[in-house]
Amino acid sequence: MELHTVNQLAGVTLARTDLMSRARAGDGEAFRALTEPYRRELQVHCYRMLGSFQDAEDALQDTMLAAWRGLEGFDGRASLRTWLYRIATNRCLDALRAARRRPAKQWDIPGIEPPEPTSLGEIPWLEPYPDALLDGAITVPLGPEARYEQTESISLAFVTALQILPPRQLTVLILRDVLGFRASEVAEMLDTTVDSVKSTLKRARAGLQRGLPVIGEQPGDSPAEEEIVAKFVTAYESADIDALVALLTDDVFMSMPPIPLEYQGRDIVARFCALVFDTMRSFALVPTRANGQPAFGVYHRTPTGRSAAALLVLTLTGDRVAAMTLFENTLFPVFGLPLQY
Repeated sequence: MELHTVNQLAGVTLARTDLMSRARAGDGEAFRALTEPYRRELQVHCYRMLGSFQDAEDALQDTMLAAWRGLEGFDGRASLRTWLYRIATNRCLDALRAARRRPAKQWDIPGIEPPEPTSLGEIPWLEPYPDALLDGAITVPLGPEARYEQTESISLAFVTALQILPPRQLTVLILRDVLGFRASEVAEMLDTTVDSVKSTLKRARAGLQRGLPVIGEQPGDSPAEEEIVAKFVTAYESADIDALVALLTDDVFMSMPPIPLEYQGRDIVARFCALVFDTMRSFALVPTRANGQPAFGVYHRTPTGRSAAALLVLTLTGDRVAAMTLFENTLFPVFGLPLQY
């Protein structure tokens, strides 16, 4: 290794040692300088575990507070990043055990009587995650045990399937297969044995595969995606149900957390959309992105302007729409979208 590189590494180590000493002495700015590089990825970690943007934000704040208060207990055996992941993971497990979840919500849109649902959703607390906050959070180096691409592991389908797993299985699968921590590291984080981690991971992998929908290759942020999205926007804004239906897969899936109603199949989804179009008639779609997928702020046009109706996230497969997930308009501020314009 060249002398210049050695000197650089030594300088970085000294700077971190100085920051740690100052943080332990009560210097809040030093603590922020130490932990800020990990905030985004920790928030995404909490989101994968909890499935809710707001719950993840709360868990992140709890993590940082616990780390600040417990900094004297950091002995340096593991890296600061691993230590922070241990705190965040256990804060999320506490939240899961406490079942601090918003209850399912009843249908409350006046003037519209929805069709009989195909099924009732198990995950009413699911929320989307803004792509704007993913910058720097899903490009971090992964450990040697990672099995999933970072973009795949933030998709709505993946996060939803995670929430169906028991908390311990969910945790081990994320730490091992998504982040790539070694079994020994995970065992230390969870105060358990390596054998326990391995057996839990085996059950988690089987459970995840049962919960994941079969979705073909997604086009990603590309010209192909742009073409599908443009056709979807034109059909939706013009309330052209035939054009919209032509874009859907045969087994298209529609859900609307925290309302548990779910619809699967082109015919029933078309009936639902036709009912909404006939009642409300005029919409405007403002593009955004969530979970690495195309999304829109859906606005209802009124005589006095445009009013936030729902946040819509699309899952694409090939040149078709495989899923539509509608969320409440309370999430608009998180995506930088106005409630009225």
